[in-house]
Amino acid sequence: MATATKTRNTATRLLAAVAVLSGLVLSAAPAHATTSPPQSAATVLPVVDMEATVLAAQIDPRRADSTQTPGAHDSVLAVEQALQARGFLAAQWVDGYFGTSTTTAYAAYQRSLGFSGLDANGLPGATSLTSLGQGRYTLTHQIGPGAKLQRDGYTVNTRTQNMLTEAERLLGFHLTLDQGSYNPGGDPTSAGTHDGGGVVDINVDGMTSATRNNVALVLRQVGFAAWVRNPTQGNWPWHIHAVAINDTDLATQAQNQVGDYYLGFNGLANHGADDGQRITIQTWEQYQRTH
Repeated sequence: MATATKTRNTATRLLAAVAVLSGLVLSAAPAHATTSPPQSAATVLPVVDMEATVLAAQIDPRRADSTQTPGAHDSVLAVEQALQARGFLAAQWVDGYFGTSTTTAYAAYQRSLGFSGLDANGLPGATSLTSLGQGRYTLTHQIGPGAKLQRDGYTVNTRTQNMLTEAERLLGFHLTLDQGSYNPGGDPTSAGTHDGGGVVDINVDGMTSATRNNVALVLRQVGFAAWVRNPTQGNWPWHIHAVAINDTDLATQAQNQVGDYYLGFNGLANHGADDGQRITIQTWEQYQRTH
């Protein structure tokens, strides 16, 4: 009887040992089976701020040095890296400064997309920036001129019209145009500034000197580079010349005027000092975000 009990106890201990070992094996197996190789994190693309990039493209080429437009470095750098990767820009110019070399390279890229004329002058637009950035960066703060429309018998775009409407609201009276946009060759005295979008001349007949200056000031407040022009400066009557900053349809000459305005000049060929009231310069989009 003792022998039988001993045999049963031995068998029981063996079964228990086997169960423990089996449990260890089973508990280890799922852990091993469900372990997967580590996955790499998704690639995070740089972000290009279109507003900052377009602004740099207007200002940087007008600088006497290589000072970069504040807030634009990272965006411009990503655009330049994309241009370099496509063979349009040499590595030495990939520096975050949207100078003449980058402008030339960007114009070449625009032509490669089938653009020509004013659409291939090196000023980035939403279509070309989006195409250039595929797989390389994401685009934020997109801007555009909107559709063309008629105002006072002249052609302007929707963005310019909205800016003028806001200026009129602030002034409390209507502004009448002497010249509009998209008018290539229409006025030889304009030196091509009205060839593209975003540029208008305001009629000042009947306005006092103080009113003229105030109109120019309000236009500046809503995002125009604006100056009171007089007959001693050129072959034209008194008027206010206004260029919508960051209008992506700007002719090259108008872009240059925007750059000069930021740098404290009058936008004329004589490169004289700005003769208007200086304010904290802002674009239409910046104005909208604070009003």
